[in-house]
Amino acid sequence: MEPRNKTDISEFFLLGLTNDPELQSLLFYLFLSIYLATILGNLLIILAVISDPHLHTPMYFFLSNLSFNDICLSTTTIPKMLVNIQAQNQSISYLGCLTQICFVMVFVGLENFILAAMAYDRYVAICHPLRYTVIMNTHLCILVIVLSLLISIGNALLHSLMVLRLSFGKDLEIPHFFCELAQVIKLACSDTLINNIFIYSMASLLGGIPLCGIIFSYTQIVSSVLRIPSAGGKYKGFLTCGSHLSVVLLFYVTVVGVYITSEITGSSRKTSVASVMYIVIPQMLNPFIYSLRNKDMKGALKSLIGRISSFL
Repeated sequence: MEPRNKTDISEFFLLGLTNDPELQSLLFYLFLSIYLATILGNLLIILAVISDPHLHTPMYFFLSNLSFNDICLSTTTIPKMLVNIQAQNQSISYLGCLTQICFVMVFVGLENFILAAMAYDRYVAICHPLRYTVIMNTHLCILVIVLSLLISIGNALLHSLMVLRLSFGKDLEIPHFFCELAQVIKLACSDTLINNIFIYSMASLLGGIPLCGIIFSYTQIVSSVLRIPSAGGKYKGFLTCGSHLSVVLLFYVTVVGVYITSEITGSSRKTSVASVMYIVIPQMLNPFIYSLRNKDMKGALKSLIGRISSFL
């Protein structure tokens, strides 16, 4: 296979989830519905938090940022897939592919940090309730989001710049529905050892530290709740963090499941299908999890929808 420098590459080809034309038509409407549900659900969460003064707390500040991040992550991947299916064109430009890699890594990384910040918020609320307003002040919350965003952007830019040094052969087909970093690196003809080392190192660091923080927070939360003497108090304590724990499990279980699937099956196409479970599904389900399990959020959403209906 004759290697080509990145300057000679004009486009990659996204093979998607299937080659069957009938299934592609079904996938178009399925993913269009998922995308619209994701945008609508997360947008309602953001508007509800902004419009209801009772939700102007650190927990809902992080939730609104999570919802905005989910909108951005879904917009980075799904629309391009829908356009390719509709146009019967699997191509994506070289620059477009690098841009998609960068933005996916930014928003996946940011989701990881926000979930960790939300876990810490629940830990302070349950384990240190008297100091909650002092610890979880506005400046800290904003600082956490800004630092998380900067770290995620820096990590994504470094990975994207390292792809620029790679040379590619004639086979530029990516067995995926979006430009995923690991799949693009597999197409390279040049040495990718440094890229792979950097991927695993940063994934362990930027993924492991927030995950350890989440595990620590919930270990302390469970310990504190179990010391509550009344059954009602225990129920209320677990209910306080139930929605967030559901979102955390949904995100991390699907991510781990994708990588286990890729290692066991060795099939890029099966890995592509599994990736839907962490890059598409959690972003759609998060608003429903929070709105169905949270009385304050349900009340704010009812009020918001009522105002929107009366306006229309």
